[in-house]
Amino acid sequence: MKNDPRRKPRATDTAREFGFATRAIHAGARPDPVTGARNTPIYQTTSYVFDDVAHAADLFNLQTFGFIYSRLTNPTVSVLEERIANLEGGRAAVCAASGHAAQFITFFTLMEPGDEFVSSINLYGGSITQFGLSFKKLGWTCHFVDAGDPENFRKALTPRCKAIFLECLANPGGIVVDLEPVAAIAHEAGIPLIVDNTMATPYLLRPFEWGADIVVHSTTKFLSGHGTSMGGAVVESGRFDWAKNDKFPSLTEPEPAYHGITFYETFGDFGFSVKARAVALRDFGPCMSPANAFYTITGIESLHVRMDRHVANTQAVAEYLEAHPRVAWVSYAGLKSSPYFDLARKYLPKGAGSVFTFGLEGGFEAGIKLVESVTLFSHLANVGDVRSLILHPASTTHRQLTEEQLVAAGAGPDVIRLSIGLESVEDLIADLDQGLASV
Repeated sequence: MKNDPRRKPRATDTAREFGFATRAIHAGARPDPVTGARNTPIYQTTSYVFDDVAHAADLFNLQTFGFIYSRLTNPTVSVLEERIANLEGGRAAVCAASGHAAQFITFFTLMEPGDEFVSSINLYGGSITQFGLSFKKLGWTCHFVDAGDPENFRKALTPRCKAIFLECLANPGGIVVDLEPVAAIAHEAGIPLIVDNTMATPYLLRPFEWGADIVVHSTTKFLSGHGTSMGGAVVESGRFDWAKNDKFPSLTEPEPAYHGITFYETFGDFGFSVKARAVALRDFGPCMSPANAFYTITGIESLHVRMDRHVANTQAVAEYLEAHPRVAWVSYAGLKSSPYFDLARKYLPKGAGSVFTFGLEGGFEAGIKLVESVTLFSHLANVGDVRSLILHPASTTHRQLTEEQLVAAGAGPDVIRLSIGLESVEDLIADLDQGLASV
């Protein structure tokens, strides 16, 4: 059955448990049955021919799985969805046009007007704006908390809260949230824990193993890896009981758009994913293009190799900066001086990622001078590229925040964010050295 999420994700058709590298290359994909093409083709089509009227009716009624229209499902995108679900150890995944779109369809599937959720304040600046401003227009309220103490999440919960959201390895970088106790707090409240795993990727961290229920990604970043392709993904663990209370009527009550079907009762441990696709993706339309899915599939094939190099380069650059006289501080959880070092060893034993921040003596003006002085680092608003990137968040990605919010988000006026790529690390250090000299 085509695109059937009831089939467990696998690397091949055998029962053997394959390693991460093998699954990153093979999960969800087979040679094309018609042409024998080994790579997953780009199915650049809007729609698909039905076998007959009964087949069409079954597809539209969600009584069988297959392809109707590429706003909902596409064969190239389906391979990517299965691969990401496999690598995360999840039950099913839904891809979207961007990480923001993935977050939107996640919350739309969970929330009703007047509902609330709790989130760490240590997030990508665009997420803070999406949660704090745009979601308000939909009648959803976000309570931001300092994630340094897990109990802050418990204190912020209200009867209308439907989820807890966090980045375990936070962007701009250097902050690691203690995932396990936060998951326990969410489950005591009968709500899911949603983790943005963009910065760590499933190679460094698998949040489901620590109690998360939903994982979201901006696939634009490390999963794609080459700065070419926008995308997002939502993965469900398949372990959350949506019927344990009355908080999630969208999953436990009849859906009028599908003749009264109840998604959790009908689809069980992948009911959330089916609802996110069949309603949120259908009605709002933020689908991933097949070309972007193709490039992201190609990027994931080298994820394990790239992440090892990212981490090794980042450790060396962070240690260099920590010893530099013009650098006031470095926030990287891979450094023994970091207050998050022990948490990083627990949750991220393969390395603390490749995005981190540091502060310059001289504040805002010094930050602007540095980003304009380096030559090998690219000054742009992205992370997770094979190329090394530099940014002054206070003047770019986080500029919409107040000064108080900037400091709380780890993006104060003196902060520089680096995303370390795969170049020769000696060249990266030399470029930073001459840039810092100009400051």
